[in-house]
Amino acid sequence: MPAPVYDSTQPLQFGGALPEMPTFDSAAAIILPAPLDRTTSYTPGTRNGPREILNASAQVELWDEELGIDIHDRGIFTLPEMDMTSGTMDDALRLLKQAAGRVLDQNKFLITLGGEHSITSPLVDAAVARHRGLTVLQIDAHADLRDSYQSQRHSHACAMRRTLDHAPVVQVAIRNISAEEVDALPTLRSTVFYDWNMRDDPNWIDRVVASLGASPVYITIDLDGLDPGMMPAVGTPEPGGLSWREITRLLRRTFEQRDVIACDVVELCPIPGFVSPNFIAARLVYKLLTYKLGLPFRR
Repeated sequence: MPAPVYDSTQPLQFGGALPEMPTFDSAAAIILPAPLDRTTSYTPGTRNGPREILNASAQVELWDEELGIDIHDRGIFTLPEMDMTSGTMDDALRLLKQAAGRVLDQNKFLITLGGEHSITSPLVDAAVARHRGLTVLQIDAHADLRDSYQSQRHSHACAMRRTLDHAPVVQVAIRNISAEEVDALPTLRSTVFYDWNMRDDPNWIDRVVASLGASPVYITIDLDGLDPGMMPAVGTPEPGGLSWREITRLLRRTFEQRDVIACDVVELCPIPGFVSPNFIAARLVYKLLTYKLGLPFRR
């Protein structure tokens, strides 16, 4: 098989340049920028998301005040940005699956930066091949369960429908879903926590984690799952969503109680001159790294 194609002009490292930079072999965690932006149906620009997250990450403090640790000594290595413009959509997703598989084969913790949400399905496909029984935790405003959208089965609006071909999904903070998707739900391996009522139970985080079963977990975070007052730089914003405290509590509990093997953070659509959303996205990625590398895992 051909090797994944990368843009070698993209030398950015997550966290910026440090006195001692890890190598791929020495790093515990790998960042893979995948700026796919082909099926965006409202506001385009997610191709710029990975680069802006990496730029902003240089301003994130290495010390995490919540856990009281700095996990950089475990090693975070950033791969060059993939070329997601060449060939067909199928070609791009196939190359992404191959790239993820090579990282997971080395027992590295993988975080992929999107790009549109279509990247999740091949990433989960690669993860399932190495971690049987895997479940996906999706944080998102949209169900993304259409079988096809605008004649495209790999549209970002179909991201979870394609992901369900590989693993069951637990969907959190959903607040935009079509009648077509609701009709399909009884036949799908999906558990939905709707934003409008999930907080009626003060133990909603425990219920979400319990829904993941005892299996390994893949986490996909569409940034429109956050409150748009905090995260307006997305292609399809929706009222409602998770606060910073809610998403970090949910993520911490998940990492504490389940074996999280990989994540993606997608759909940042940078707003020129407005850096706050880019920094929040970078801070969220660092939280994922800190929870994975700094928390004790207990079943």
